[in-house]
Amino acid sequence: MKSISTLVILLLSITFSFAQTLHKNIESEILGETRELKIQVPRGHDAYENDGKKYPLIVVLDGDYLFEVVAGNVDYYSFWDDMPNSIVVGINQSENRNTDLMYDEVNSLPVEGGNKFMNFVMEEVLPYMDENFNLEKFKMVVGHGKSANFANYFMLKKESQPTFQSFVVIAPDFAPEMPSWIGEVIPKTETKLFYYLATSTNDIPKFKEQTEALATTLEAVDNNNVFFNSDTFDGPSHYSLPAHSIAKALESTFLVYQPISKKEYKEVITKLSGSPVEYLVEKYQTIKDLFGIDKQILINDFRAIYSAIRKSEKWEPLEELAKIAKKQYPDTNLSLYFKARFYEETFEPKKALKAYQAAYVMEESPFMNKDEVLEKIDEIKAEFGL
Repeated sequence: MKSISTLVILLLSITFSFAQTLHKNIESEILGETRELKIQVPRGHDAYENDGKKYPLIVVLDGDYLFEVVAGNVDYYSFWDDMPNSIVVGINQSENRNTDLMYDEVNSLPVEGGNKFMNFVMEEVLPYMDENFNLEKFKMVVGHGKSANFANYFMLKKESQPTFQSFVVIAPDFAPEMPSWIGEVIPKTETKLFYYLATSTNDIPKFKEQTEALATTLEAVDNNNVFFNSDTFDGPSHYSLPAHSIAKALESTFLVYQPISKKEYKEVITKLSGSPVEYLVEKYQTIKDLFGIDKQILINDFRAIYSAIRKSEKWEPLEELAKIAKKQYPDTNLSLYFKARFYEETFEPKKALKAYQAAYVMEESPFMNKDEVLEKIDEIKAEFGL
């Protein structure tokens, strides 16, 4: 019996170490039918219990074939902390695609089934997700071909708070007026907007031509609220393009969320005229403003900022870095390490010694273990006769 219990616990732990996919049916009054949703929740998240955390939401149109490629990439990038843990919902359209995505050929606006589907997403799917999961304000919508065109209708709605803040538009089959509408709306947006466009050299020629023309228009947009990226991939067909482009879309959207890279360090941080600590604070405030996530500052990013301070030999920012480290990692010696290094470099050995002595009784940080603390204490005592 004990071995069976152990096996059950092991299996449960394995299950929850992977992202879970749930299959839910919605009885839609708007569509007058039952529609299937595929929902992926993050690793370690119990879909049936409120863990107190909030998650961005990624809505995938054409969920019958597009969900898995999006969900797999989201799971992978969030595992490495290159994007926040997110909830992905795919809407099955396999038997209703043409009806769901219908628009008027004359005025390019959704009609009949297209209107119903848009209302279904707005008035039934999103409220269902909001009611059953803790969601952040940040929402992304992903589409391919006809559904890529349709995703843009959510951006065109006149709302004080847009439904989606991020649009992933892959090989779009645009309605006649859609590119010009997008070109008019995006430059005027007063809220933060992420927009990603993708096509390929082997995409359907009309789609490729329209996508690249729109990309040229949007690249010229001068609006600090707009984060635009586009790619023309070499080789993929129209149908294989999502497998190539989803990863790039996630990377570009969540670039600021990612750890400071070697390129960012070399090309940006080491060339700052101001304090690198201010850069660090602004980076994490931007993450909070854009995605609603109060992210703990990564040790990797502390390393980058500390390295930049050492390289500049301007030591004053170390005091501020020590204060930030105390808030972020209060039980470790990280803050005391930065403080001690500041005192060393500003010729205050007694204060440096006291900081190292206090660091010895704290939990070790990746910057300094207890043996290294003792070495520093002995070094300062010997050098200054303390």
